Amino acid sequence: MKKILIAGAHSYIGDSFKAFLDSFSHDYKTEVLETKDIVPFPAQFATYDVVFCVTGIAHIKETKNNQHLYYDINRDLVVAIAKAAKEAGVRQFILLSSMSVYGLTVGHITKETTPNPNTAYGNSKLQADMEIKKLETNNFIFTCLRPPMVYGKNCSGNYQLLRKFALKSPFFPNYQNKRSMIYIGNLCVFVKKCIDFEKKGIFFPQNASYISTSSMIKLIANEHKKNIKLTKVFNWGLRITPIRIFKKVFGNLTYELVDTVDHYDFTESIRITEGE
Repeated sequence: MKKILIAGAHSYIGDSFKAFLDSFSHDYKTEVLETKDIVPFPAQFATYDVVFCVTGIAHIKETKNNQHLYYDINRDLVVAIAKAAKEAGVRQFILLSSMSVYGLTVGHITKETTPNPNTAYGNSKLQADMEIKKLETNNFIFTCLRPPMVYGKNCSGNYQLLRKFALKSPFFPNYQNKRSMIYIGNLCVFVKKCIDFEKKGIFFPQNASYISTSSMIKLIANEHKKNIKLTKVFNWGLRITPIRIFKKVFGNLTYELVDTVDHYDFTESIRITEGE
């Protein structure tokens, strides 16, 4: 039986992963560590085979006054946790990083793409990745996950904004863009595989195919019996707009199709996400 510690309480991804692994209770024992205000020390990690670190701050408006929090938590605390885990003899350290390390609103990312973060959030995540990579040895495996947008039932973030459009707006642009995304169920399957096979390196866990924003909106609306009309009337404007939020919603932002998971297909993932 593998003993797994999820470092970071009240995390959507961490809590979802624990619930997922609890269905394999004969093979895994999973516990959660509250990391708020802790000073990590080896004894906290001594009995575990794997630490899955989901500690961090996100989904808050970044200002000059709060930028230091990203470095205090997403970098300094996370690196301190990794160092304590290594000293305790933990075999594998899995870090939840972010697509934001690449600093792109639109574009295509491969394993050869050089990170270029443009926010404190993305920069703090990248610096943590780099510092923990230095700790890696044959006895301390580092698994760095940089997922795109994660969605699922009761998730936070951008999915909720799209959901509001789907449930309240009578129409939405029929604009066929491509986005890498991952359903939380597929992400849990991927993390389990990383543990089972002790995978090391940088990974882009994502659904098996790219997703169009308009297709997602339509599926969400359908699940709630809402009749939303997709229209191409605004497409010309979306193609030329310099407004960042529109580029973020309708632009193409993709990873190369590696590290894909097809345990749940797109239609099924929306049905589960929107189901009662």
